[in-house]
Amino acid sequence: MGIFRFLHNLNKLKHEPVQNRTCLESERLTETFRKELVQRMTRNLLDVQILRLIQAQPMWGYKIKKVVEALFDVTLRHGALYPLLNKLERKGFLTSEKQKQEGRTRKVYTITRKGKQYIETYNSLLKEQIQKQDIKSIA
Repeated sequence: MGIFRFLHNLNKLKHEPVQNRTCLESERLTETFRKELVQRMTRNLLDVQILRLIQAQPMWGYKIKKVVEALFDVTLRHGALYPLLNKLERKGFLTSEKQKQEGRTRKVYTITRKGKQYIETYNSLLKEQIQKQDIKSIA
């Protein structure tokens, strides 16, 4: 399906009553929303996502770039990644060590205890927000 057809169908779905949508159309719209939200969360919380990746496995910059792009379907430019890695290292969330791998010297990043605490705090806040009372009941 071409991009214009997709956008046309998406626009049509937005203005069509929910009860008139087929299950497949509703699933497509849900998947579109899901993809958009994941991309927004990744862009806005890139530091947290990178810390989570490095917590799972120490890695070097180019590998981080490729994994982020594959997992979250976003383009990550070197000009955004490396300053962020340096900032995380300055804050004490990461450490780096030059390692020789496959004939190349790579700067491999590892998460620190402080970085793990940062992720734990993020997870705790996220759970708090999800478990909070529904906003409708406040009004």
